[in-house]
Amino acid sequence: MYLWFIAAVSAYFIKGLCGFANTLVFTSILSFGASNASISPIDLLLGYPSNLILTWENRKALDRKIWLPLAALVLAGSIPGAFMLKNADVRAIKIVFGAAVIAIGTEMLLRDNSRKRAGSSKLLLAVIGVTAGVLCGLFGVGALLAACVSRVTDTDASFKANISAIFIIDNTFRVILYTILGLLTPETVKFVLLLIPFALLGLFAGIKCSRHMDEKLVRKLATVLLILSGISLILKNL
Repeated sequence: MYLWFIAAVSAYFIKGLCGFANTLVFTSILSFGASNASISPIDLLLGYPSNLILTWENRKALDRKIWLPLAALVLAGSIPGAFMLKNADVRAIKIVFGAAVIAIGTEMLLRDNSRKRAGSSKLLLAVIGVTAGVLCGLFGVGALLAACVSRVTDTDASFKANISAIFIIDNTFRVILYTILGLLTPETVKFVLLLIPFALLGLFAGIKCSRHMDEKLVRKLATVLLILSGISLILKNL
């Protein structure tokens, strides 16, 4: 039980710092002892209030030309991802998740080390958007989506506002889909209510720290930890 509290505070502290990566941290901490079919619905409900808070705080930077088409692409990928979550082999899921973490983390490190902003090809964004949807449906992973949004936004406020708006739409859709698939139960909701205070504590601490810390450095350190977690998950489940 204590591991869930630690995971909630840690994951949403990172969420408050950079607007994403909460699911990667949350799942990386808990995947060694729980199935993704149990973790993803809980993180889905925990993420809802945090996305509402971040969208509201940065609402002046919202741009419908950014969040609306990307939200549609993510929804298109969420359906097959959710069905895979319910029916796929747990060990295989963890290996795929570990590979996804490594790939996403490596891309983020390379992009952060480059001073030149990456291009925003419509085809590339479409492919990333649908793949991000599959990862969202399968693991709730939004880091690939973050890589996409970062290519079309120029400021931290714009990034946080638009990615959080996309997450809200995706979260709403997945709450309905997970309920239909039987992945969300009354017991899940009760457990989430227990974890929400810890998630909000981490979120507000992260938001406060983001105003005083070098966000790029914090994000780079978090990315390195995520890559190491991905490697560990793959080695553990081979």
